[in-house]
Amino acid sequence: MKKIYIIRHAKSSWKDLNLDDFERPLNKRGQNDAPFMAKTLKKKGVKPDIIISSPALRAKTTAQIIAQEVGFKKSILYIEKIYEAEVEDLYDVVRNIDEKYKTVFIIGHNPGLNMFVESLIGFHENIPTCGILELEINCKNNKDISASCSEFISFDYPKRYK
Repeated sequence: MKKIYIIRHAKSSWKDLNLDDFERPLNKRGQNDAPFMAKTLKKKGVKPDIIISSPALRAKTTAQIIAQEVGFKKSILYIEKIYEAEVEDLYDVVRNIDEKYKTVFIIGHNPGLNMFVESLIGFHENIPTCGILELEINCKNNKDISASCSEFISFDYPKRYK
């Protein structure tokens, strides 16, 4: 049994319209929401074995903040295909995770994350910025991930607390 936490990056800034989308930083709300949501994970006793993130600045920063807050001391794995990912790209990422990792954080972007969780668990809600979906995966190995072995556990996001 594995747990996968699908995490959308925290709120990003559109202040500098000359910046490439890949380089957009977190805005003030995002800088507050990322540590707040990480603390909610920590309070639940959730500690990842691996954190995998898009290398886009807003996702990378979110991953780094979360890692720090939950006490993750290893290197974050940045995978280019998570940025602007299609559903199959995210399946490929999960299928290639080493079997030794039992608790996985994947930090990325919409609409890819929304489409991925919809295909796995039929989840139709929008994942807001810094939203976290907890899934339990009961496949024999990661290569077998599918809707038949994936279960929704929880959904959390910053505005629930405001």
